[in-house]
Amino acid sequence: MENILIVDDEKGILDLLTVVFQKQGFKVFTAMNAEKAFTLINEEDIDLVLTDIKLPQKSGMDILTYTVKTKPNLPVVLMTAYGTINQAVKALKAGATDYIVKPFDIEELQIIVKKGLERRSLQAENIRLKKELYKKNEFENIVGKSKKIQDVFDLSKKIADTDSTVLISGESGTGKEMVARAIHYLSRRRDKPFVSLNCGALPENLLESELFGHVKGAFTGAVINKKGMFEVADKGSLMLDEIGEMSPLTQVKVLRALQEKSIRKVGGTQEIPVDVRIISVTNQNLKEMIKDGSFREDLFYRLNVISLKIPPLRERTEDIPLLVNHFLKKYCLKMDRKMKRITPEIMKIFEAYFWPGNIRELENMIERIVAIEERETITRDCLPHELLGMQSDPDKAHEISPGFDLNKTLDEISRQYVKEALDRAKNNLKQTSDILGINYRSLRYLIDKFDLKLRSEKSRQQGTR
Repeated sequence: MENILIVDDEKGILDLLTVVFQKQGFKVFTAMNAEKAFTLINEEDIDLVLTDIKLPQKSGMDILTYTVKTKPNLPVVLMTAYGTINQAVKALKAGATDYIVKPFDIEELQIIVKKGLERRSLQAENIRLKKELYKKNEFENIVGKSKKIQDVFDLSKKIADTDSTVLISGESGTGKEMVARAIHYLSRRRDKPFVSLNCGALPENLLESELFGHVKGAFTGAVINKKGMFEVADKGSLMLDEIGEMSPLTQVKVLRALQEKSIRKVGGTQEIPVDVRIISVTNQNLKEMIKDGSFREDLFYRLNVISLKIPPLRERTEDIPLLVNHFLKKYCLKMDRKMKRITPEIMKIFEAYFWPGNIRELENMIERIVAIEERETITRDCLPHELLGMQSDPDKAHEISPGFDLNKTLDEISRQYVKEALDRAKNNLKQTSDILGINYRSLRYLIDKFDLKLRSEKSRQQGTR
């Protein structure tokens, strides 16, 4: 039952409206002056205030001012027999939900009250969803107790409430976007948009339009004016994912937007001021890209004011049991399955595995196990072959013999996975990238590094010699 407070100095009006709204199922409180109204607003759980403007001593406008100050989400509808357009405008500017002139139609008043209550309900739902959103994107939701990940959390919290640009680097699947979101929702920009754009997912001409927007007629297909992500994210944060995939020309335009704090739409001439915090994300070595000329050094230093490197899962093995249990609970609950149990032997296998796809690969594996396995206890035969192939003896997972070469070992493992993914995808590079969880540029780099050139490429090279 929703509660309505009706304020009017005419008893006949109070009695009439009380009967009307009680018949609709509302609980009605009444007051004949502002002081009584203030008391009821403070002491009762009022959902809407319906008040006459003209009252003895303090007016309905005073009630509106008091309500806006003490309970800003409480809707107020004003009634008056002395209504003018100027008075209505003044009331609405002061925060009134709506305004009706006496003598009024009862059905019209009922509609206005209904809309006011719906507005309150939507505001309450919006507040609830925002709280859930903030909670979902807190650092506490990023699982990990290792020193390396805690160092990331500590630095992120320190810089969250600044406007400094942030460059987050790390391998695919390490949780870079989660950290970027947590920084935004911990900052004073949290109530403004967090906008994410993958720079590697669009060709150059479309990427420029997505970033800066375009005017009608700027190119074929531009039939309306369109806002770019810089405008959409105004007063908020813009996450540029895979920043290393951006073309040199687009890099110049992004650099200019950062320097001038303004943008120009594709095909437009007007400068549009924007207030955006940039959080860039990459799994590539931008310093190496600067050396080979594919990334601008001046843009790098604009983006790299604060640098965060997310460690790969293999460097935070103490977090693996936490992550395994976290994903088990998540997917057992989601699929309505009994909680699975991981034996110490299986956990050692998880800890010994290289995890080239990092947390994303671990989560996908746990989801697959929960979906397929009916047994409550996870055993070796529940695990995919690639996991078992990496470590035949879990008790020797961390043994290192003299002369061990970490870089060589990691390269051998990486080469094995790239080759297996290429075979599985029948040399389809797009499918191979998806299997490995890396972008096209990174895949090409690994193919060249490990001399895994496709036969068609080798044939073309031989044919040109």
